[in-house]
Amino acid sequence: MRLFFFHTPERVPANGMADAAVVIDVLRATTTMAWALQNGAEAIQAFADLGALDAAAKAWPADRCLRAGERGGARLDGFQLGNSPLAVTEELVGGKRIFMSTTNGTRSLDRVRSAPLLVTAALVNRSAVAERLLGAKPATVWVVGSGWEGDYSLEDSLAAGAVVAALLEQGGRGLQQLVGNDEAAAAHALWQHWQHDPEQALRLASHGQRLERLGNHDPDFVCCAAVDSLAVVPLQTEPGVLRAS
Repeated sequence: MRLFFFHTPERVPANGMADAAVVIDVLRATTTMAWALQNGAEAIQAFADLGALDAAAKAWPADRCLRAGERGGARLDGFQLGNSPLAVTEELVGGKRIFMSTTNGTRSLDRVRSAPLLVTAALVNRSAVAERLLGAKPATVWVVGSGWEGDYSLEDSLAAGAVVAALLEQGGRGLQQLVGNDEAAAAHALWQHWQHDPEQALRLASHGQRLERLGNHDPDFVCCAAVDSLAVVPLQTEPGVLRAS
């Protein structure tokens, strides 16, 4: 297995596709996705385009449909959910499909939706994702951060490094044999530096500071920084649709 990390979907190669892809948006889309599926959501259907989301949601039974979306960290008007992992409670999401669009994470999913194996990762499920990859044995893995409107994000690189570390711990291989580009090696080094205080790294990140300016997101920071708190792996089962695995 060779793992390549791309900071944003814009950095993903224009041609070809890896055997497996991992999409990361720690603050907060992929954390929220994991918790929603953990709490019984039937599926999450991700959209980069709000018009496509609206059309798909209208075609779904209203009593089994929830819209989740944010732009700039704030919940979209008319949507039942924003992008907080604490809001996707079992009582609210159980048995329902969540039609979701976010500023950054759903664009990354759209970019690699043709991958034969596509999962999402966050700090909360990084070991479970590593276990899934090791079981599937893909020759190449593209890990795609979501960034912020095309720019680098500290928190997604941190989580990419956490996945690399989990693969090393579980797979018994060396870093030189696993990482395929400098970005993956740098992400691993970032994780080594912050692994004992990931929440502080999330708060230091520019998007973390943006969330703090929007209001009190302390519970979200705690949740998003809770390494290996979940064993669920969101898996694409049809284009754009993620289910628990």
